[in-house]
Amino acid sequence: LWYVLGVLALAVFVHLWLSKQPTTVELEAGEFEKGLLEGRFTKDNVFKLTIGEKYITFESQPEHSNKLTPDGKAEPVKKYVVPFVGGGDQGRGYFRQLAGEKGISVGYERPPSEFTGLISLAAVTLLALFLFFMILRRTGGAGSALSFGRSRGRMHAQEDLDITFDQVAGIDEAVEELREIVEFLKSPGKYQALGGRIPRGVLLVGPPGTGKTLLAKAIAGEAGVPFFSLSGSDFVEMFVGVGAARVRDMFSQAASRSPSIIFIDELDALGKVRGSGYPGGHDEREQTLNALLVEMDGFASDQSVIVLAATNRPETLDPALMRPGRFDRHVLVDRPDIKGREAILKVHVGKIKVDDNVDLKHIAKLTPGFVGADLANLVNEAALLAARKNKTRVTMAEFEEGIERVVAGLEKQTRIIPPDEKQRVAFHECGHALVACSLPNTDPVHKISIIPRGLAALGYMRQTPSDDRHLITQTELESRICVMLGGITTEQIVYNEISTGAQNDLERATDIARRMVMEFGMSPKLGRVNYRDSGRNPFAQQAYVPQSEYSHSEQTLREIDLEVKRIIDHAAQTAYGVLTTRREILDHMARELFEKEVMDAEQIHRIIDEHTTSPQLKPGTNVSLPVSPPAEPAPEAVPPAPAAEAGA
Repeated sequence: LWYVLGVLALAVFVHLWLSKQPTTVELEAGEFEKGLLEGRFTKDNVFKLTIGEKYITFESQPEHSNKLTPDGKAEPVKKYVVPFVGGGDQGRGYFRQLAGEKGISVGYERPPSEFTGLISLAAVTLLALFLFFMILRRTGGAGSALSFGRSRGRMHAQEDLDITFDQVAGIDEAVEELREIVEFLKSPGKYQALGGRIPRGVLLVGPPGTGKTLLAKAIAGEAGVPFFSLSGSDFVEMFVGVGAARVRDMFSQAASRSPSIIFIDELDALGKVRGSGYPGGHDEREQTLNALLVEMDGFASDQSVIVLAATNRPETLDPALMRPGRFDRHVLVDRPDIKGREAILKVHVGKIKVDDNVDLKHIAKLTPGFVGADLANLVNEAALLAARKNKTRVTMAEFEEGIERVVAGLEKQTRIIPPDEKQRVAFHECGHALVACSLPNTDPVHKISIIPRGLAALGYMRQTPSDDRHLITQTELESRICVMLGGITTEQIVYNEISTGAQNDLERATDIARRMVMEFGMSPKLGRVNYRDSGRNPFAQQAYVPQSEYSHSEQTLREIDLEVKRIIDHAAQTAYGVLTTRREILDHMARELFEKEVMDAEQIHRIIDEHTTSPQLKPGTNVSLPVSPPAEPAPEAVPPAPAAEAGA
């Protein structure tokens, strides 16, 4: 920016300097002689007269004249140039005599050289070129027009790296694995004495937001060696061969400062399987990947450069990149458990002012599945809410509200809902909650609400697991489907028709049922067979498996659909039996929710206990429940409406 301002200032200065120069007028020698004789050129309008060997020059005004034109403007100075060739000393003497007769002072000083203008122009041009090359040098790093092949990697100074392993919480196993890398760099003799060698590369894999990049920053702060960081997309360019050149330049810079560490974030942008059907593959990217493979473990690879990479899509990486010798160690950075979440909360809570009643263990229990980024966002949301309420400290209420904002979205207090729709939403959410409180193997209900949140949810029911779960049984999955169908079943019972509010419930229930049949082998008719090709991302929960790749017959696909429908129908019958048996509880719960709009677990269980006339349904009890009537087909053309989701 300063260089650009300098060029602009120079241009303005040159313009002003040129504008102040007198206007040059050329006269013939005879015309000048005639003007002297006739009195048009006198001592009043001839100044600085100089008689040279080739030119006679003079100006129309003195140097500091303030003469004005009739309209009040400064009169411009005119510089006259009279070519004088062939006159010799006699001619110069003649003009000197004429000027003397008119009282004009004459000087024989040598006039400015004819190259003066060229010299000035050359000086300005050289100065402009100097500024241009300075700007080019300043911006000549990665991304400039003349440095396509240079690496975009950035080397971090040790004093700028203030993150250490002590600031990383909740992922202790990953930290221990990476401490060994740092210890080897600091004291290699301890490992070399036993014949060991440092891992050539370390790959950090895990869901988004778990702290992979944070671990890399901690390594940079602890290692004490040159640390280069860049993204996998930094190697991609529109010009062919640039990516491979940048890889070579990156490793060349790192090798010149070895031992050193190169950190490549989002490795999947660079290392996808060659020749695969994954989107984004092309020859230029494969050339870049080949260059990376050679630099990491090729004929002349440098053993003192450690490559650290991070990705959340390990299933897309090329096997040649994943093998030992290139990435010797794969470190899983998984979602933290309840103890890990509590440790992460302690780190972030230390940066804000919290009240003494804040129970971090309880907050960790309410946030299953949250990763480090989610917890950091939660703490920040709680602090902002406390500031909005003009509080001096963050209390437990702000944390609970922050969880609601992160999980269900922002409250839409200004959204106006007609009373009849509000009552339907209340029955819908109470149906979810009542089924969840009545069936075994379900997560405890934490809260139900009919306050609109997020983009489309008119209400929600949130369940909170009692502890972290790693396995789910078939009975638990069936109970989850029953809870999801509790809302639409309640609408069928109360209003004798259903609405579009159960769209999300049906999507999630159908997805669980289809996975039970196709992936988990939970269908007695189809057996213990996996009917879905492996292609699911274990972290992003997405699958790149087109339907055309299913190698199943039409009969098998039909049986899969029938089994999915059977599971859904059985769950709907179970939910119908629970709700019809406890219809009185359902009515009281919906009435109170309609009035209060929000109910917590204590209020829900109070209503159930007060209005329960029959024995409680105990977990594992086989109770004969009424069977729901066959569902009537819904009209084909149903106008879309915001869905009232049930939080699972």
